[in-house]
Amino acid sequence: MVGKGACPRCLRMLYFFRPQQFQVSGEMVMKICTLALVIVCVMLFISACNKSASENVNRAPVRTPAQTAPAGTPDQFASARAIFKKNCARCHGEDGKGGLKTIDGKKLKIPDLTAGHALGHFDEDFIKQITKGGDGMPAFKDKLTPQEIKELVHLIRHEFQGK
Repeated sequence: MVGKGACPRCLRMLYFFRPQQFQVSGEMVMKICTLALVIVCVMLFISACNKSASENVNRAPVRTPAQTAPAGTPDQFASARAIFKKNCARCHGEDGKGGLKTIDGKKLKIPDLTAGHALGHFDEDFIKQITKGGDGMPAFKDKLTPQEIKELVHLIRHEFQGK
């Protein structure tokens, strides 16, 4: 069957992999097919989950901090600037940079409205903070109308954050 010139390694392989070792029962074939089917189903499920999640993210409107009201007229910004100067500039500064300030004998670290975490806030977050105050900031719900607060947020987005 095998010629005299066959290498010993080939002979060993032929011996170890005899045809009778490859005989598989029908039960074993069913188990292998079932396992293969389960693996394929799991892979398809994972693939479908990944696709639908990414498609939903791409299709759904995403609420981002950059979404603000349309650009205002110079008059709107003029009134908002006056409100900011009167109510906000004492702490946040004319440029909105904030920083370490001593106000009413208290040392406070005033948030920078032009950079950092302020860029990640939604308009609703700014409105809530201005209205209710907190973290050392006074509440302005009794001093400013809801429209004036919205104008302030619009000013912050446009003038200080360039949005």
